Amino acid sequence: MAKLKWGMIGGGEGSQIGPAHRLGALADGRFEFTAGALDHRPEEGRAYAQRLGIAADRAYGDWKEMLMGEKDREDRIDLVTVATPNATHFEITKAFLEAGFNVLCEKPMTMTVEEGEEIVRTARASGKHCAVNYCYSAYPMVRQARAMVRAGELGKVRLVVTNFSHGHHGDATDADNPRVRWRYDPKMAGVSGQFADCGIHALHMASFVCDDEVETLSADFASTIASRELEDDAMVNFRMSGGTVGRLWTSSVAIGRQHGFDIQIFGETGGLRWMSEQPNQLLYTPVGGRTQIIEKGEAGLHEDAKRLSRVAIAHPEGFPLAVANIYCDLADAIAGETRDGLPDAEAGVRSMAAVHQAVASARDKGAWVDARPPMFR
Repeated sequence: MAKLKWGMIGGGEGSQIGPAHRLGALADGRFEFTAGALDHRPEEGRAYAQRLGIAADRAYGDWKEMLMGEKDREDRIDLVTVATPNATHFEITKAFLEAGFNVLCEKPMTMTVEEGEEIVRTARASGKHCAVNYCYSAYPMVRQARAMVRAGELGKVRLVVTNFSHGHHGDATDADNPRVRWRYDPKMAGVSGQFADCGIHALHMASFVCDDEVETLSADFASTIASRELEDDAMVNFRMSGGTVGRLWTSSVAIGRQHGFDIQIFGETGGLRWMSEQPNQLLYTPVGGRTQIIEKGEAGLHEDAKRLSRVAIAHPEGFPLAVANIYCDLADAIAGETRDGLPDAEAGVRSMAAVHQAVASARDKGAWVDARPPMFR
């Protein structure tokens, strides 16, 4: 099978997310790194792309040059990843979809709900795939949890509790660090800080594992460091369309917590827990029984968990391989196979609607609001 051609916008030298995408996209031999506009400084971006092995004529200075350079080539790229600052996601993603490219966009997909709905419509009209990098949903044991819920192994899900809480922005003396400050500045981050940055991963995970959508929510936001305009801690209660009750905590001032992302699902006949810091294990407790540890790579897993496990039991598969699983699903989808675990543009706009509605709820002292985008109400 011929490799698909892949290009990247953003994610340049020194980027936090760029290496994870490059490792993930190339891990399984499904893609080759063919084109890139990797830096907002054109010459630095061209030079870095060539150091990574991209031909000089496909090492571009910016995304517009890349779009013009790729769109009429017979050997044009099959997929472009958008890993630029948040405020640019909409314009770039829309332009490449309209030109007939498949797109993987970093989260948040857009800054507004209206932009998100426009991306959904554009993707539908183009017939191309638009995925959003909610890569935590691609860990094998998360896929196992979702399959168990779908198979009824927990009975009806009553409650889901999830959190994404760390303490890396908890030092008030570091609050003016430019790498930290922008996350709480509405001019750069948008309407929300911590909830939009980390909380939407937890919210998407709840919807993904429960195979259900968030319908209403109530939020309480706090800026615990006085200089911050946007929240650094949030508590969100929500209800899903199937009746499941949801609880979500997200924080960047929880000193002592490192990554701090986990999810618990409680059903009529059992419960599950998955933790990102121990991603190879899924804890399962049947009602009236003892807690069991389900290990990645063991016999008897559901098909999606087996398909996305690469190495033998007891050998860890980390974050870059979770990203790689998104690229595997995308490669299959581009080839015409159905991959319903792939986070798409609809998941992206649902997340953005939840962010904006949580902001509105918090401003209204936790009033319950409709969390759905208007196009899905």
